[in-house]
Amino acid sequence: MKRTAVAVSAVVLLLPLSACGGSAEAGSGSTVTVTVGYQSKTINTVTAGTLLRSLGYFEKQLNALHDGHTYKVDWQDYATGAPITAQMTAGKIDIGSMGDFPLLLNAARGKQLGRPTHLVSVTGYNLRGGLNTVVTAPGSKLTSLKDLQGKKVSTSIGSAADGTLVRALQRAGIDPDKGISKLNQQPAVGASALSSGSVDALSQFVAWPGLLAYQGKAKALYDGAQLNLPTFHGVTAREDFAKQRPAVLEAFLKAQAEATDYLHAHPVTASEKVAEATGLPAEVVYLYNGAHGIATFDPAVKPQLVSALKQDVSVLKAAKLTGDIDVNSFVDDQYVKKALAASYAKRLTAAPAPAASEVWPKGSEKTVSFKSTKELLAYVAGHKDGVRAAYVPDATTGTLWFADKAVWVANGNQLLPFVTPATAQAYVTAHGGARTVSYSAALERAS
Repeated sequence: MKRTAVAVSAVVLLLPLSACGGSAEAGSGSTVTVTVGYQSKTINTVTAGTLLRSLGYFEKQLNALHDGHTYKVDWQDYATGAPITAQMTAGKIDIGSMGDFPLLLNAARGKQLGRPTHLVSVTGYNLRGGLNTVVTAPGSKLTSLKDLQGKKVSTSIGSAADGTLVRALQRAGIDPDKGISKLNQQPAVGASALSSGSVDALSQFVAWPGLLAYQGKAKALYDGAQLNLPTFHGVTAREDFAKQRPAVLEAFLKAQAEATDYLHAHPVTASEKVAEATGLPAEVVYLYNGAHGIATFDPAVKPQLVSALKQDVSVLKAAKLTGDIDVNSFVDDQYVKKALAASYAKRLTAAPAPAASEVWPKGSEKTVSFKSTKELLAYVAGHKDGVRAAYVPDATTGTLWFADKAVWVANGNQLLPFVTPATAQAYVTAHGGARTVSYSAALERAS
């Protein structure tokens, strides 16, 4: 069900709390509707949303409960996390998925309105922060974050992308409140503003930066992984729903784990499924969700992600979006532990897949991996009409990017890719003899 995203307002948040999306009061033999709020285009939540829905795993898990009820799942699609939170605190959504900063706002609103929610699992994450990127127009003369001083920047206030922008500006010595003119816009609006030239840069979350770069409508200015702070998306559930229907929540988490395993086993097919459901190019979906993509998927609530969530609170407090938040009480991993049983401990300690260069050949359902970026370039040079997409990891942050959109540096026999001009220049400055080269020159050197 497609919903138009709306800002969280006092009117919405104070809706009567009598409704219950999970039909918790239903008697035996009745039909129970479970309402799931998700963001189809926020593709690092697909294992709890778009992909999970297309696979039908949640419905299968519910049918396997055999508890005398008939279950129906109402999937509600939103553009951001804010309206999901509004509907959850109104008792109309049982389970939702969103990014880390919206999760904190979810926790705060739930406590404020006496309708507490809990983080129950994780979807996609990046331990360095690579899910958020600042981009600028293709022809822009801006080359580093310091160039944003006095410029107009679009972002979504209260989102993880805004958190990245604030922290990055602070590290660059720019006051995030006074040093730039910040426009609070939804991603699609910000993308249009960048294209029209009404803003100088756009700070957004997955999949917008990759999409705009792929379309030739933007180039990366700042790689969120430079912060080296984890970012993630997760699943939140209403406390009353979880307590009244724990078996249903556990069924959802089992289904999420199944969808995660499917994504790992069939990364190309999974990307194509998500692309079909969202209208996003499959090449962009794979950039984030692929075998070596920017995101790592795992339902386990890892300690380093919880630690990052605690650090995020100060950013929201400084923006006067919330007060103190008790992260420890918000995190509740008992349901996912029970759902995944013995496999949970293994998932908890699992490390992200190492960065790798990949080519997606045209007409193939599999990608080809390479030990070095130079090998990838040589392959691309020899198969110019047979490559659907080529991906390379940034030489310093490991963030995957499109090979033809990367900034290339030649250093002796090495050909090194970077997501942004600033990180490429930093490498050149630190390595005598290194210099930036065009993509076509890099291909020629490799061949």
